[in-house]
Amino acid sequence: MSESQMPSPTAKHVQPGWKTVLLALGIDTVLVVLFAALGRSSHSREATLFGLWDTAWPFLAGLTIMWVSARISKHPLSPVKSGIPLWIGTVALGMILRALTGSGTALPFVIVATVSIAVFLIGWRMIAQLLGKLVVRQG
Repeated sequence: MSESQMPSPTAKHVQPGWKTVLLALGIDTVLVVLFAALGRSSHSREATLFGLWDTAWPFLAGLTIMWVSARISKHPLSPVKSGIPLWIGTVALGMILRALTGSGTALPFVIVATVSIAVFLIGWRMIAQLLGKLVVRQG
């Protein structure tokens, strides 16, 4: 391999492995389902799988669309490059799907969903980033 073909030793971005990508996707999915479950329980809604699915599916669809369209797999742990687009897209698409299917989109729900999903999808990435920096310093 010639010198011009070798990766730069100062290059910052390393393509994440498939395990990291799947873990990030799994955490995002669990947190969106948790958001739906917490919302249902706070309103004393029936605790059934169908009820949980009925609440979660629009946001899971939004999450899936954003994972693909925003190419989240390139930076799955980045709060800025992945967390923020996922948050905005998941909430926006989730609310659009809820409105199109006749589900509620009252302003208080939109506010709670926006804040909760931000805390979940950006928050865990910020924690992971901080822990990663601490491990590198200790190592």
